[in-house]
Amino acid sequence: MTDSKDTGEAGEVKKDHGVLYIGMDFGTSRTSVSASNGVRETVYSTVGYPKDIVSMKLLKKDVLFGKDAIERRLSLKLYRPLEKGVIKMGDDADAESKANLKAARDLIGEAIRIAKPRADELVYCVIGAPAKASIHNREAIIEAAREHVDSVMLCSEPFAVAYGLDWLEDVLVVDIGAGTTDLCRMHGTMPEETDQLMFDTAGDAVDAELAKQIQDTCPGAQFTVQMIKDIKERYGFVGEAAERVVVDLPVDGKPTPFDLTDQLKTACTVLIEPILEGLRRLIATFDPEFQAKLKGRVLLAGGGSMVKGLDTAVEKAMNERLGGGKVIRIEEPVYGGSNGALKIAHDMPEDFWEQLK
Repeated sequence: MTDSKDTGEAGEVKKDHGVLYIGMDFGTSRTSVSASNGVRETVYSTVGYPKDIVSMKLLKKDVLFGKDAIERRLSLKLYRPLEKGVIKMGDDADAESKANLKAARDLIGEAIRIAKPRADELVYCVIGAPAKASIHNREAIIEAAREHVDSVMLCSEPFAVAYGLDWLEDVLVVDIGAGTTDLCRMHGTMPEETDQLMFDTAGDAVDAELAKQIQDTCPGAQFTVQMIKDIKERYGFVGEAAERVVVDLPVDGKPTPFDLTDQLKTACTVLIEPILEGLRRLIATFDPEFQAKLKGRVLLAGGGSMVKGLDTAVEKAMNERLGGGKVIRIEEPVYGGSNGALKIAHDMPEDFWEQLK
């Protein structure tokens, strides 16, 4: 699961350089890195390539990433290479699959670059992947990382969150990304297959529902996917609104105010029921003597956890339907996964890294 860029005659990684450890949350919407040199950065998981010779002349770059790519998207062929937390892959020979793999490879390269490794450092990287990602998709992520790092490992995203906080016992982690929501129960050991769940009602599902709500209730309003995401990230809430959400959207070219409070609440509420069902399944299939402890420590993580009031709403639903529960939102949703992956990288014995051939 690794590719060594600097090897000796026997094929062993040379140890005359320093090592930069990187934890990466390779997400559908954002890719975040936490590095052992103290760097913490995030970039939108968007990659753009100039459409033609005119756009190449204008942009003076072969590839753009993140916010730059989004802002210049009219001049670019744009890729969001991850879907439901994994690289979009169809038939291996399919041109679109190859293009997404290239975009994923370039995005990982950009994430490594912004972590600022020195030229004389080896790069050891732990990448968070969805809890139930298939072997094929795991291999695709490793392949995309291969040319940029000296050693790479994958770990479950919700496990990384728990590990980073040292919450390794009697805790249920709910990691809400853009493409997937991943759940993991921790009970003092490495989580097994039966300890983890994944479903695709996540941030993108909220966006799709909000777009539908606006189409149905705001005649003539024009919007893009990015505008929908911006509205959700700025105003998203469940429960009672602190204030009305009024947003200008163009109608026939004229900015027009629309009250989107009810539409936004309806869209964000789609997150709650699948989370409750996932929690119920993981609690009900656990040792009955320890079920109450699990319910008492539910950890919300990922970008979706920033929806205002979501922790309170999930806790209320747990009390009504599961007989109790305590929900805690992590302090750093954007870096929870990458911080945990970095800690895993630090704690991994050096001889284990050396064995990765």
